[in-house]
Amino acid sequence: MQLKTKYIGLGLVVLSLSCTVYADMLVRLNNGQEYTLPVEAKDIVSIDFKKNQALKGNRKPEKQSSNARNKQIYRVGPSFMYNTPSDIAGVVREGSIVEIEAGVYFEDVAVWRQSNITLRGIGGRVHLQANGRAAEGKAIWVMKGNNIVIENIEFSGAKVASRNGAGIRMEGSNLTLRHCHFHDNEMGVLTGKNLSSEIIIENSEFNNNTVNYKQHKRLGHNIYIGEIAKFTLKGSYIHDAETGHNVKSRARENYILYNRITDEKFGSSYLVDLPNGGDAFIIGNLFHQNSVNDNYTLVSFSAERNKDKNSSSLYVGNNTFVNSAQDSLFIMNHSAGLTTVMNNLFVGSGNIIKGVERHSNNTQLLEADFINIFDYDYRLKQAMQEVVNQGIVPGVANNGFSLTPKYQYVHPAAVELRPDDGSIDIGAYEFVQ
Repeated sequence: MQLKTKYIGLGLVVLSLSCTVYADMLVRLNNGQEYTLPVEAKDIVSIDFKKNQALKGNRKPEKQSSNARNKQIYRVGPSFMYNTPSDIAGVVREGSIVEIEAGVYFEDVAVWRQSNITLRGIGGRVHLQANGRAAEGKAIWVMKGNNIVIENIEFSGAKVASRNGAGIRMEGSNLTLRHCHFHDNEMGVLTGKNLSSEIIIENSEFNNNTVNYKQHKRLGHNIYIGEIAKFTLKGSYIHDAETGHNVKSRARENYILYNRITDEKFGSSYLVDLPNGGDAFIIGNLFHQNSVNDNYTLVSFSAERNKDKNSSSLYVGNNTFVNSAQDSLFIMNHSAGLTTVMNNLFVGSGNIIKGVERHSNNTQLLEADFINIFDYDYRLKQAMQEVVNQGIVPGVANNGFSLTPKYQYVHPAAVELRPDDGSIDIGAYEFVQ
């Protein structure tokens, strides 16, 4: 009888005399890491012993954080056993880490059903270029599991028959995105109704996720968060949602913190639309409305639901708003709840706010001496007496959330600690001489 063997990485040799080889083989290393290597008997052909041979299935394990050491790690890419994310999407076990080799994965879409997984690009940016394809007719990635983290991945080109093809469609609970880029889809991120879910987006970019409204009579948005418990957007660059909204969220709680949300090449509808009201905190952001836009309001609150509920609360603090349009409204509160507006810098014409409101220590100027207004660098070029040291201590919100800005935006898609000299400035930046 012929002995058939195969080298499958990590120094593991499979020997078969009778084709009795089991799939989902578990390999344990001396450092405690575990790897699952599905091997079918029909795939076992030969073995090649070479000194210092590069491992086809998995490379030498990299140093991992304490949280990652006990997680199973799968690696994906042209130099690994699994060449594309879709190859491994049905294999990954819950609680695992999937590391995807940098490069472009053309027309590769997938459904992820596992919970407690981390999906991340390694060695550079991973680009999932859908070219009009979508999993389940929904998105490049459809996430059905819970507690998922996605890092360092670019999503583009999702289009579907219903005109809401997304980079990611979240159908489970709890998603965290870090250092990702969504562009040229019909929707960037799209979630449904899940009142126990939390979505966190950090240090990411969204642009040109839209639909041709004149042709299809549908709107696409850079970010569309459905009815969930909590949404946090921090340190991100959101721009050019042509005809749609840059940020739209129906979450019960919204934390929009230290972002650059701007119309640059194109005009959007709302920069931020929170149509269901709730509790919202808009702190330390840069906003710009183009001269050509589809809605004269920059930030809209409770336009569709809960208008008569005074339990909704909107806090707008230490933002810099720049309006290039005429006859605009910076903030519109449609609810019976109170909007608190403090320490903001408003540049351009238009009313600051309509609706139930309390505002203090805001400054409105027709123009300001920014470092580079054409490049959306809204740091002051020199001290302005209307801005520097003119803020008040913001205090805390009704739910205990601190309204004091801790950070300030750094382009692109990052934050830094905001300097503290004892007296807070108006706007999103603390002036430093």
